[in-house]
Amino acid sequence: MGLKVDRKMPDAVVKGFLPFGMSVLILAGLYYASAIIAPVTFAVFIITIVWPLQSVLERTIPSPLALVVTLLITLATIGGLVLLFLWAFGLIVEWLVANADRFQVLYAQATEWLYVHGVSIEALVADSYSPSLLSGAARRVGGSGYRLVSFIIIAFAFTVLGLLEVDALRGKIEQLRNPKIRETFLLVGKDIAAKMRRYMLVRSIMSVLTGLVVWCFALTAGIELATAWGIIAFVLNYIPFIGPLVATVFPTLFALVKFGSLKLAIGVFACLNFIQFFIGSYLEPRIAGAALSISPFVVLLAVFFWSFLWGISGAFMGVPIMIAVLALCQLHDSTQWIATLLAGKSTK
Repeated sequence: MGLKVDRKMPDAVVKGFLPFGMSVLILAGLYYASAIIAPVTFAVFIITIVWPLQSVLERTIPSPLALVVTLLITLATIGGLVLLFLWAFGLIVEWLVANADRFQVLYAQATEWLYVHGVSIEALVADSYSPSLLSGAARRVGGSGYRLVSFIIIAFAFTVLGLLEVDALRGKIEQLRNPKIRETFLLVGKDIAAKMRRYMLVRSIMSVLTGLVVWCFALTAGIELATAWGIIAFVLNYIPFIGPLVATVFPTLFALVKFGSLKLAIGVFACLNFIQFFIGSYLEPRIAGAALSISPFVVLLAVFFWSFLWGISGAFMGVPIMIAVLALCQLHDSTQWIATLLAGKSTK
C-alpha cells in the first residue's frame, strides 16, 4: 500500500508559522530601530496626554500660541520631575561623601566576616579590578548621555509636529468613504487616548501618595534625608516594578550604613515593600477600575520586555503599550478573549 500525502499539511504549517515569523521580524525591527521608534512612541503618548489642554487653550487664544503654552507646560512638568530627582540624588551623594568613614567601617566588618567564613573579598577585588573597567564605564556613561539627548530631541520634534497635525489627521479620518473603517479609527483613537490619560492620572496620584507615605515613614524611622527618599519614591513610581524596587533598595542600603544593623535594614526594606505593595497592588487597581485592569504578571512581563527592547523608556512605556493593545483587542470578537485573559482581577 502506498502512503497518502496530505497536500494541505504544508500549507497549514506555513500558515501557522507565518504569524510567528512576522512577529519575530517586527520585534527585531523595534529593537534595532529603537533610536527612532522609542522616542516617536513616547511622543505619541505625550500627545495623547496633553492634547486636551491644547484643545481647551485654542478656544481662547490662537492655535500657535496654544501650542507654545502646551509645550512649555509639558516641558516644565517633565523637567520639574527630573530636577526634583537630581536634587534628591545630589543630597544623597553629598551625604555619602561626608560619611565615607562609615563605609570603611562597614567594609572592614564585612571583609572580616567573609574571611572568617573562608571568603577573601580582597583577593576578588584585586583580581577583578583593572584600569580598563574605569575607561569602559566612562564610555558607557558618555554613550548613555548621547542617547538621552538624541531621545529628547527626536521626541520633542515629533511631539511638536504631532500636536500640529491632530486636527488635520482627524479631518482625514472623517473623510474616509468606508463608514466602518472611519468609525473604527475614531473609536479606537478616542478610547486609547482616554485610557492613557486615566492611566497617567491614576499613576500620578499613586506616585504622590507613595512619596508622602515613604517620607512619613523615613521621618518616623529616623532615617536621614527623608525628603530625598520621598521624592525618589515619587518620581520612580512612574516606572512600574523597576522604579519601586530601586526606591526600596537604596534606602535599605542607606539604613544599613547609618545604623550598622542588618536587622534594622531588613525591617526598613520590609516596611518600604509593604508600602509599595499596598499602594500599587491594592489601592491603584481599585482607583483605576476595570478599564485599566491588567494582570500583574502581564504588567511585569511588559515592563521587562519593553525595557529589554528600549531601555528605561521601554520600562516606562511598557504598560501604556499594553493598555493600547488590550483596547484594540476589545474591539473585535475574534480577539476579545486575549483582553479577557490578560485582564486583572475584578476589584468589585
